[in-house]
Amino acid sequence: MTISSSGNSLTGPFTAELLRRSWLSEKTFELELMRPAAFQFRPGQRIRLLHKGVERDYSLLSRPDSPRLGLCVRHLPAGLFSPILAAAEVGTSFAFTGPHGYFIFHRSSRPPVFVATGTGVAPFLSMTRSGVAGFILLHGVQTAAELYYRPDFGAAASLYVPCLSHASPGSALPPGAYRGRVTDCLRDHLSPGAYDFYLCGRREMIRDVILLVDERFPGSLVYAEIFY
Repeated sequence: MTISSSGNSLTGPFTAELLRRSWLSEKTFELELMRPAAFQFRPGQRIRLLHKGVERDYSLLSRPDSPRLGLCVRHLPAGLFSPILAAAEVGTSFAFTGPHGYFIFHRSSRPPVFVATGTGVAPFLSMTRSGVAGFILLHGVQTAAELYYRPDFGAAASLYVPCLSHASPGSALPPGAYRGRVTDCLRDHLSPGAYDFYLCGRREMIRDVILLVDERFPGSLVYAEIFY
């Protein structure tokens, strides 16, 4: 197994105006910013927002040719940056740098497996909107209300499996869903073989999947991006 981690490439700063905010669930919202004409990125990369001495990285949802930059933000009331974004008025300008990171799609002979937890699904949406298809996607969330962008992934993936870690025993699941964590689903249902694994989400998930890949999927490549 080979592991590739994201890195940084500093450009800017740029300035972008907030165009729209829409809530996807009680805890998560989407932002759209006007993309500066000079700003270019590759699907899977992220930007670093800067505001009054506070900074935070967010992966982009958009296609690189879109006039808008989409972000999927988990709202943490005690957080440093998400409350700012949750309260900002349309028209507010934000400075940002980027693009950052090397979490981009690499075509190969091995089947791609995308594994995300929560808003870690964001870079996979940018890849999907840019034409990447035929992948397996496991999206780990607590409840079905957090399955953002399911129609986009359902149309592009060869297999899309929502993994609901907090689903009540005996409760009805969405079609094709798995009751449990993404690591359990991989262990129980992914056929042996060599894959390209793309992992984005919590550090604990990435650690556990890497250990599982070492154990059960020799010859695989792993690309990882940690979401905080």
